[in-house]
Amino acid sequence: LYDSIRKEPVKIPEDDGNDLTQTFFNPGRQGWLTKEGGKHRSWKKRWFVLTDNCPYYFKSPQHKEPKGIVPLELLQVRDAVEVRKPHCFEIYSNDGLIKACKLDSDGKVVEGHHSTYRICAEGEDDKDEWVKCIKASISRDPFYEMLHQ
Repeated sequence: LYDSIRKEPVKIPEDDGNDLTQTFFNPGRQGWLTKEGGKHRSWKKRWFVLTDNCPYYFKSPQHKEPKGIVPLELLQVRDAVEVRKPHCFEIYSNDGLIKACKLDSDGKVVEGHHSTYRICAEGEDDKDEWVKCIKASISRDPFYEMLHQ
């Protein structure tokens, strides 16, 4: 069962206009961040919304479809020290590739190519608030917690 869950692609449900409104109505945090790409390593400014234990990122606040989703289950967050940009943090997994999804240039949902998400805020206080909110949103499987005590 575990292997089949791991191998299944993450899918964005069909939107009838109501689900996304509910999801993003009361976010834990939202704002502009700059994210490093997974494949080409270019940096792009994206509008992030942290809600339901997931950072969603959009091209802008006006866009209704997320460009990507990063479920935070079993992930960690830390200050990024080896990045040449200021005010950066990393969302990472000790287990390798992060199970996330994004929309490709044709609008199709594809799996992301990140083992670490490097993200930069506009200032140090902003970065600290994002890290704090992401840490509070990271969910863990209780069974996983019992095994690692």
